[in-house]
Formats: sequence, structure tokens, C-alpha cells
Amino acid sequence: MDTINKSITKPINRPVKVLQYGEGNFLRGFVDYMIDIANDDGRVFYGNIAIVKPIPYGSLEGFHKQECQYRVSLRGLEGGKPIVRDRIVTSITEAVDAYEDYEKYMGYSRLESLRFIVSNTTEAGIVYDETDNYEDKPPRSFPGKLTKFLYERYNYFNGDKKRGLIILPCELIENNGLVLKEYVNKLAKSWKLDIGFTSWINESCVFCNTLVDRIITGFPHDEAEEYWKKAGYEDRLIVSGELFGLWVIESDLDISKEFPLDKAGLPLIFTKDIKPYREQKVRILNGAHTSLVAASFLSGNDTVKESMEDGLIKEFVISTIFNEIIPNLTLPRNELEGFANKVIERFENPFIKHSLLSISLNSVSKWKARCLPSFKDYYSANGKLPACLTFSLAALMSLYRAKRLKGDGLVGYRDGIEYKIMDDEKVMEFFDGSVDRDNFKLAEEFLRREDFFGEDMTRYSGLVDTVGKYLEQIKVHGMRKALETFLNTNKNTRDFSHNWFKKG
Repeated sequence: MDTINKSITKPINRPVKVLQYGEGNFLRGFVDYMIDIANDDGRVFYGNIAIVKPIPYGSLEGFHKQECQYRVSLRGLEGGKPIVRDRIVTSITEAVDAYEDYEKYMGYSRLESLRFIVSNTTEAGIVYDETDNYEDKPPRSFPGKLTKFLYERYNYFNGDKKRGLIILPCELIENNGLVLKEYVNKLAKSWKLDIGFTSWINESCVFCNTLVDRIITGFPHDEAEEYWKKAGYEDRLIVSGELFGLWVIESDLDISKEFPLDKAGLPLIFTKDIKPYREQKVRILNGAHTSLVAASFLSGNDTVKESMEDGLIKEFVISTIFNEIIPNLTLPRNELEGFANKVIERFENPFIKHSLLSISLNSVSKWKARCLPSFKDYYSANGKLPACLTFSLAALMSLYRAKRLKGDGLVGYRDGIEYKIMDDEKVMEFFDGSVDRDNFKLAEEFLRREDFFGEDMTRYSGLVDTVGKYLEQIKVHGMRKALETFLNTNKNTRDFSHNWFKKG
């Protein structure tokens, strides 16, 4: 069988406008997919992408063999109906290795058509590495590579202010653009680069904060052969993911006219304040994930999809989102509810099997980042504990209550079958052997740990006793019975859920 390549796809030879650090599944199923759609109409966007592999390990052999041509398959629910959207992406010109193809990679800095830099080097990629050297070919860190690349461009074009670039980092850290800019400036100073370069960086380049949202599941191992047979060629770079997508870009300078992907009907939002959108995603999507994991897993489910097929868990999730998270967010209520309904539809996606245990990784720090802000806002607004978020905290503790620490994880049991929990070493040491500890004492000791929560949680009136009571109910009656009792006891919560189901 032939392999997909440019002789099959016959791509348009456009100028390279985008340099992309990272060749992973996410960028190819999100950013490159969007740019490819925008390229359909040259009036919206007209530019190709060059990919840079920014790490010394791994191989670009597959990209070279397929000449960077590949299929994206997005699958999900729309209006309750399963939808599949397939597209051949042809807008990537080539892929280069920053180490093995160093000169070729740096040659892009001298390209007149280049205007954008996109990156996804993981959250660990945007770091300041004081061991980076300007003489390295290339420097080790991503900020180091970017600083040297920009300095080469600055020198080649003699500091021409019109040759600055727009940088769009997609790494999932807060203020990703500003942090990256800070490190570039820091390296420029450390390397004693031309003072004019620092001015050029700050005046001619635009570092945007971004928020990206799409679940990309990667290569569809179970269905690849079927794709190949139907298409008539082999494609080992296929990327699969969900239909939903959202790209929010914050910048001081309006770049919407230069990067108008929204005009192609793509889910891109330009804003001067990204915080409400980040808050919406972290609290509703990520907060719902974190709040449901423990209760659902201990109720017998293994995936998010199974959780949403379980009426009890779905009711708990909907109550958490609509009753305790949304009321204290800043975006308009109709926007928040629309986003929340999309989240629920995403959780129900029949094509994605998202493991609860995999989501449970580092749940204590996740609860602090994703659920605690909603907990505090609810408590401040209402003068009482948010019922569902409080129960989710007790459920998390119940999931972590282990007989022993084994190797690099906590070992617990569900219906006699062993499961493993991974978290920070201090967290796992706290829960080691906690299965037989007194429920109320355990609750008080856990909630008092400022190193876990950033504050002493026992200051919230009634929290220790409530969590202790839920721990006791879960231990004596099991999670499912305890959750059912909880929903029946909190009648307002249950009535709200029933209204949502009726509305849906």
C-alpha cells in the first residue's frame, strides 16, 4: 500500500508564515488543522507552516516519509448525534530537527514571509535554564532556542521593527506569553546581547497569552487499518480527537486582522483579558473532572463516559457545575451555561475513553487549583459550605485511603481489586496506612495541611465535621450508597438536577 505524500495530496505551495516548535499530536490536531482550514480561502489566511522538533530525542522519519501530509479525524456529539469530521492537512511545508538540521532551522529566522511562532513544548518547556549558552547549536531550553532565533533575525534585518514576530505559545501555564517573554529578556541580558535587541523584543515582537482547549487522543490504533483501507494509502501520522475546540488569544496589540482564523468559522477568540476564559475552563471543565473522579471510580466506573451514563454520577456533576461553580464566575450566565452544556456533551463523547485513574493523577494539587477557588467563592457568597464540592473532597480522601504505599504509588482496593494512586510524595506519605484511621481526626489533619491547600482549611466553619461525616458514611456504606444519601439529603441540589434533566 502507498504512503500518503504530496504526490497524492497535491498541496498549494504557499509562503511559510508560521514556525512551529513541537511536532506532537496536539498542535497537529488543533493549530495546524485550523490554519489548514483558514488556508482554504486565501483571503482569510495564506501561509504554510514549518515544524521544528525542539528536543534532541525522537525522530522525524515519519514526517519526511509522508512529506508532512496527514489526516485529522475529529469525533464527538452535536445535538446528541455522533459526528465525524475528517480532513487531510496539507499546510505543513517541512519538518526540521533543531539539532540535526541546525543551520536549516536557523535559516528560517532570515525568512521575510515569517510572521508567527507557535509552540507546545509541554508545561515543562517554558523554563529559565541558567546553564543555556548562546554558543550552543542550539541552546537546550525552548526559551533559549527562541532567544537565539530572534537575535539571528534581529541582526539579519538590522533591527528592522517591521520584522518582529507574533509569538503564540500553547503551553498550559498561566500567562504563557508573558512568562516566555520574561525568560527571553532574561537570557538576552544574561548573554549580554545587543541592548537594541531587548528594545526590539519588547517593541517589535508580540508575546500573546493563550488558552487552548481540545482533547486530542492521538493515533487511532484500533481503527488505523480501516482508515488506510478506505483511503487507499497508509498514514502513520493520523491524529484523532474531539470536535470541540477553543483558542483564546490575549495581546496588547490587536492581531485579529493578521491572524483572522475566526473569519473561517473557527473557534478563536481575541480578547484583552484572558482571565475569565481561563477561569471558565479551569473551574467548569477541569473542576468538574476533578470533582467527579473519586466518587465515580469508587462507585464502579472506569471512564468519564461511563460516569455520564451513570445517572447518580451525572446528577452529582451537573449539580456541582450549575449550583456551585457557575454562579460565582464573571462571564455572562448564558455563556457559562452554554460552555457547561458543551462540557457535559464532551464528557459523553462515545469516541473518547478517558480513564478516571489517569485523571486522578495528582488529585490533591488539582483539587486546590481547580475546585478550591469555586469552594471559596461559594462560601464567601453564601456563608455556608458548597455541598457537592465538600463531598468531592471527602470522596478524594476516600480514594486515597490506602493500606500501604507500594513503590511509587498508594495502593487501594475497589471491590477487592487493587488500584494505584499517584501523587506528590508528601501527599502519599500522609495517606499511607490511613484506611483504619479515625475519620474525623483524619479529616482535621488533612484539612490543616497548608502545604496541600495553601491555607488552613479548618477555618471554614463546619468543614472538618462535614468531611468527617462523609468519610464515615463512605467507609460504612460504600460510595454509591453514600452519594445517594447525600443527594437525597441535599434536596435543593437534587431538585436542581431534575430541572436540568427535564430541560435537557
